[in-house]
Amino acid sequence: MDIATWNVNSLAVRLPQLLDWLAERAPAVVALQELKLPHDKFPHEALAQAGYHAAWLGQKTYNGVALLVRAPGTLTDVQRNLPGLDDEQARLIAATVQPAGADAPLRVVGVYVPNGQAPGSDKFAYKMRWLQALRGWLAGELARHPRLVLLGDFNITFDDRDVWDPEGLRGAIHCTDEERAHLQALLQLGLHDALRLFDPPPGTYTWWDYRQLAFVKNRGLRIDHILVSEALRPLVRACTIERALRKRAQPSDHAPVVLTLDG
Repeated sequence: MDIATWNVNSLAVRLPQLLDWLAERAPAVVALQELKLPHDKFPHEALAQAGYHAAWLGQKTYNGVALLVRAPGTLTDVQRNLPGLDDEQARLIAATVQPAGADAPLRVVGVYVPNGQAPGSDKFAYKMRWLQALRGWLAGELARHPRLVLLGDFNITFDDRDVWDPEGLRGAIHCTDEERAHLQALLQLGLHDALRLFDPPPGTYTWWDYRQLAFVKNRGLRIDHILVSEALRPLVRACTIERALRKRAQPSDHAPVVLTLDG
């Protein structure tokens, strides 16, 4: 069973690529970020024709998140945005997902963590508040749902291994001690970084700037993550980054990350 996350950086632009990829790869569950679509413009009919049920939270121009499950799987108990946080930005969607053929349901939480702009800015302070609220809410979710996957665009690197130029970007956005402390706090809840269960090689990234041939030169960051609960850790069989999609015409600046689970 494959569970994927992909920041599509505009679903209106990337829909043909998404549909092609769903047909080729057939993941059981997909979390999408940066839809950049109003809620009523989400292409649920096209996705249904492709064989996927969807739950989504749209926002005009910016943000937007969605969860897809391959039919006849189901999405229930949908949560849109963080409870208790007064936030107009569409950044979180969670659901209890029963993929076809799975032994038991999963709680899947898809996130698009704020970028933060720069340390010391108002947007950075918002990012810190958002991450604190996420951790508080997620502790309860884990207590209720031991089989939990948290995935999406976190806009944070775990450490220097996730950065093409660690010294040059030290203390910059995505790489600050404050941001990384929040990621570590999520692990302390009992979550595990799925990719790091497999000791990925140096230069393993999920995002590359469109400018200055960053992808060709592999000047990237690993900011898209899949975290699994302790109950799911023994079921993890693989975690991969699908760089091939970044090579296509008009690509997203992010590549999908795909987790393979037993059961």
